Amino acid sequence: MDIIRELEKENMKKDLPDLKVGDYVKVAVKVKEGARERLQIFEGFIIGMHGSGIRRAIVVRRLSFGIGVERVFPIHSPKVDNIEIVRRGKVRRAKLYYLRDRVGKAARVKEDIGAKK
Repeated sequence: MDIIRELEKENMKKDLPDLKVGDYVKVAVKVKEGARERLQIFEGFIIGMHGSGIRRAIVVRRLSFGIGVERVFPIHSPKVDNIEIVRRGKVRRAKLYYLRDRVGKAARVKEDIGAKK
């Protein structure tokens, strides 16, 4: 088991911000189109986190033309270029799945004014 942990530790990213559920983030993902590779930005709220170590993943939700879109990003994946926190959210739940049923202003998350980015 120690050999596996050492191999995982080598591939983990060290420059990740302190992510929390409720944060509004920009995730830059590498997308391959033919021979070219570009960065695609996915912006939204973190509504859940699961896993630990190299398997840590976040669920990011946003509204796109009135339709909710969710994506799961393994944060240590080489496809994820960087994650930027736009603003901190103040929540009291570990999973914000209740936001799926809400639209408009009801789907907002309070901003944590005292938190540092």
